[in-house]
Amino acid sequence: MSGVWILGGMQTDFARNFTREGLDFTDLTADVVRATLDACRIDACDVGVVHVGNAFGEMFAAQGHLGAMPATVVDGLWDTPSTRHEAACASGSVAILAAMADLRSGAYDCALVVGVELEKTVPGDTAARYLGAAAWTGRDGADATFMWPHAFSQVLDEYDRRYGVDERHLHAIAELNLRNAKANPNAQTREWTVPDPIEADNASNPLVDGRIRRYDCSQMTDGGAAVVLVSDAYLRDHPDSRPIGRIDGWGHRTVGLGLAQKLERSRGDEYVMPHVRAAVLDAFGRAHITLDDLDGIEVHDCFTPSEYLAIDHIGLTGPGESWKAIENGEIEIGGRLPVNPSGGLIGGGHPVGATGVRMLLDAARQVSGSAGDYQVDGARTFGTLNFGGSTTTTVSFVVSNAQEDPR
Repeated sequence: MSGVWILGGMQTDFARNFTREGLDFTDLTADVVRATLDACRIDACDVGVVHVGNAFGEMFAAQGHLGAMPATVVDGLWDTPSTRHEAACASGSVAILAAMADLRSGAYDCALVVGVELEKTVPGDTAARYLGAAAWTGRDGADATFMWPHAFSQVLDEYDRRYGVDERHLHAIAELNLRNAKANPNAQTREWTVPDPIEADNASNPLVDGRIRRYDCSQMTDGGAAVVLVSDAYLRDHPDSRPIGRIDGWGHRTVGLGLAQKLERSRGDEYVMPHVRAAVLDAFGRAHITLDDLDGIEVHDCFTPSEYLAIDHIGLTGPGESWKAIENGEIEIGGRLPVNPSGGLIGGGHPVGATGVRMLLDAARQVSGSAGDYQVDGARTFGTLNFGGSTTTTVSFVVSNAQEDPR
C-alpha cells in the first residue's frame, strides 16, 4: 500500500466573522480551497478526489450537501468525486481517514481534504443548542444549560471522584493555550486581553455550566482548513513536489453517544476513556514509535478537562496524574512534550468541521520547520488527538518530516 504524504495546506484566520463580512459557505470554501491549491502549487485538475469535513452546516447556515461546494466555487473541481463527512468535532479527521484510504488503495494519487464550519451565524445560546446535537439527544444533558460545558464538567467530576483534581491545573492549561495563541497569526484569541493569572474568582471568568468557567472553553469559530494528500506514485510522477510531512500512523475508535455509557463502561479501568488510549496506541503502533519519539502534539482542548484527559491518555503521565506534567512545565514549548503550541482550540479557535484538518496541518508545519513563531525547535515527529462529542469519535495521527522519499 502507498504511503500518504502531506503536500501542503492552508487555514483561514480563525478570528474572522464571515457573517459580519456578509459572506457564507461559498466564500469560506473558495478562500480555503484556492489558497490551498496555490500553497501546494497544483491545479484543481490534478486533484483526483475531494473529502469535506463539516458537522453543522444545515443548522448554522441552512446549507447541506457541502461535498459539492468545492466544485461549486472552483471550476477545475467540476466532475471530481467529492464526499462530505460528519463526526461532530472529529469530522475533519474522518475526512482525512477517507482520503488516506483512497490513496492507499491506489484508486487515486491526489486528494484534497477540506474542513469548513460557520458558527457565528446565530446568537451564542442558539449556537450552543445546535452543537448539542452531537450528544445523545434526549438522554445526555437533560438538566444542562449548555450541553458541552455540562458534559465536560461531568468528565471533570469523574476525574475528581477517581483521582482528585485541583482546578488550578485547569486554569494553567487555559493560560498556556491562550499564551501560545499570541504567536499564531491565525489564532482566534491572539489579540485578546486575558487575566494573568486566570483565577476562579475573577469576575471575567464566571461559571458557564457545572464547574466549567469562561476560560475553560473554546470559542464559537468561523473557519476552514485544507490539506492536499498524495501517494508515493504521485511523488514519483511529480519530481518537483516537496511534501511537508508524511502520515506515519493513525488510530480511530468510535463508541456510543452517551457520556454516562462511557463512564459506566470504564468504571473498572484505570483510564477514564480507555478507547481514547486505544486510538493513541494504534497511531503509535502503526508509526512504530513510542511517546518518547514525539516532539509535540496537538490535542482536542474543547474544554480544559478534555486536555487534562488527553495528557494522561497519551501516556505523558500515569492515569489521573496529568497535573504532574502541568506543574513540571512538560507541556510547554521547550518542555518534554509541547502540547498545543498553536494555541489549540481554546486559544486558536474551534470551527468544528475544520479542527481535525487544522491539527494535521499544524503537525506538518511543525515537522517541516514552517510553524513560524510557534515552532517547536527540531521537531521531526508530531502527533494529533481529535475528539468528536464526548470522545465518541476519537482519531489520532502521527506525522513525520518525510525524509524517506519514495523517489
